[in-house]
Amino acid sequence: MAAAFMRHAPVRVRDGLVAGPRPSLAATGHRLPATIEWFDGGHPFPNEASARAARRALALAAQDDRSSLVVLLSGGASALLAMPAEGITLDDKARTARSLMQAGTSIDALNCVRKHLSAIKGGQLAASAAESLTLAISDVHGPVPDDPSVIGSGPTVADPTTYAEALAILEAVHSDAAAPIPPAVLRRLERGARGDVPETPKPDDVRLTRSRYRVIGNRVTAMDGAAAAARAMGYAVHVLPDATAGEARRSGERFARRAAALARESRAPLCVIASGEPTVRVHGSGRGGRNQEFALGMAKALAEDRHERLVAASAGTDGIDGPTDAAGAFSDSDTLARADAAGVDPDDALARNDTYPFFHALGDLIHWGPTGTNVGDIHVIVKG
Repeated sequence: MAAAFMRHAPVRVRDGLVAGPRPSLAATGHRLPATIEWFDGGHPFPNEASARAARRALALAAQDDRSSLVVLLSGGASALLAMPAEGITLDDKARTARSLMQAGTSIDALNCVRKHLSAIKGGQLAASAAESLTLAISDVHGPVPDDPSVIGSGPTVADPTTYAEALAILEAVHSDAAAPIPPAVLRRLERGARGDVPETPKPDDVRLTRSRYRVIGNRVTAMDGAAAAARAMGYAVHVLPDATAGEARRSGERFARRAAALARESRAPLCVIASGEPTVRVHGSGRGGRNQEFALGMAKALAEDRHERLVAASAGTDGIDGPTDAAGAFSDSDTLARADAAGVDPDDALARNDTYPFFHALGDLIHWGPTGTNVGDIHVIVKG
């Protein structure tokens, strides 16, 4: 779930809306209450339902000045709650986001651009409300962990970034982008950098003085849960506190080598846990995701030390890895040997960003289905 909103009066909830992938209610026989409005927004790229959700949220925020807007926010809201700024279309926003993602742009830089192409992000939702409270689940790990202005592109907090910064980010990838940046996007950012378009609300904006914000879950929450489960199964646990980052395949190799070193020092069954959100620079036209590339990076490193029998996994906590139906993949010390026997080439899979067929051939894809939450990726390696 990316974003839920409600008007809260002292006695009762007056209205509510949810933007996100609709949960399956048929199995339980439950129906959404009449006071809940649901919008099946698109992710990772916005759709028309994303725009309808954003328009309804802004209308709800501005409804009156006698009650608080309560916002339940998580990663994914940048796409699931999308209202293009004047002169920008939904397709413009989606094409720009795709180009930045394919270039491996970090989440803070990506969302800097998104905020300046939006009529709701970067504090603009809170600026429309007399008072607001945001409870956020964070998938932002750096450069500032759990940065409220980056989670979901910060619809209810001040935006410290500028049009000039957003323009510089686009210009840095413009010539190398797989698809051209829409001219309307460049024109808007250029106008904003000149001061012809009002900036997003900044930290001193009086409209945000009655906006409150709390982070109620993040990647540490996920690691704590994984660690508790591993201890219950009899493992000694080692948690690596720093967020994984950088190119996914390289980050996977580094994590596996670190875990292998810890495994050599441990006589007991051991579980090594890390989390974060690496990136993928897309060079090919294959099918896969950052967790699948991370898992293949781990497989390459684990194959270097056949004396330790290690099993690894990397998965998105939202249950979705890239544009696939998998959450991620398993790998182990024998992955490359099994791949050779199955006739699939790991180097070719990485070169073409085609890791999904690679792990499918080995039966090592992780299929959880959508979990309804998102705090980034979880990486686990076990011995014993």
